[in-house]
Amino acid sequence: MKVKDLDFTLYNGIKIPAVGFGTWQVKDGDEAYNSVKWALEAGYRHIDTAYVYENEDSVCKAIKDSKIKREELFITTKLPSDIKTYDGAIEYFNKSLELLGLDYIDLYLIHAPWPWSNVGQNCDEGNILAWKAMIDLYNEGKIRSIGVSNFSIKDIENIVKATNFKPMVNQIRYFIGNTQKALTKYCQDNDILIEAYSPFATGELLDNTKLKEMADKYNTTIPKICLRFCLQNDTLPLPKSVHKERIYDNLEFNFIISDEDMAYLNSLDKLASTRLLRY
Repeated sequence: MKVKDLDFTLYNGIKIPAVGFGTWQVKDGDEAYNSVKWALEAGYRHIDTAYVYENEDSVCKAIKDSKIKREELFITTKLPSDIKTYDGAIEYFNKSLELLGLDYIDLYLIHAPWPWSNVGQNCDEGNILAWKAMIDLYNEGKIRSIGVSNFSIKDIENIVKATNFKPMVNQIRYFIGNTQKALTKYCQDNDILIEAYSPFATGELLDNTKLKEMADKYNTTIPKICLRFCLQNDTLPLPKSVHKERIYDNLEFNFIISDEDMAYLNSLDKLASTRLLRY
């Protein structure tokens, strides 16, 4: 089976395509429109955006022009990280829904547990309020699945304890050498799917000699090793590119990394910067 035909199943039974197309740092206008257009042409059916990326309008246009049936697409967007109220969450959800031109969102995430302008700030109460709003939107059928991004174990437990409703997804920075093992294990033990953003470490892995040797062994490329690694660790990668040929190429990696080589890749550490970037 081809990679583009694979999916994960969230704990509520919703299927999510196993590779998503990321649009972080993709400029609104022609760049975002063309990137999403090419991604859909290549076979991606899972598009990941966010209100703060300021490109939801262009994503909307590309989706509409593709003529692909809505039920065949899986669209993710995110609540801005500084919105920590019930009413604010409802307001910004509706803004994204309008910008995307959709009747519902497939996956809606709290973008971060704290504002990016104040990383680490304690927003426990605000996260609970935002999460309660998202639960209500989910129960109303306006969102098919809800989750979080950049949440620690403590952040997840905070909202679950208050609502008895666990996230279906935690989208985190995840790549070879930075797999956040304790957090990933916690999420997977609790049926919370890990989505891997920056699977190429924002490009830092693309010249790595160890990964080049591994890619040569499999007669493939470093990006494909990175993506296959994520999938074989039961995480969902979100590759991003604005180049047509790379967008197409990133969806063609129908090979398996051996258990021995996966163990080696999982043993690697500090191949790239692990600091959080404003995502």
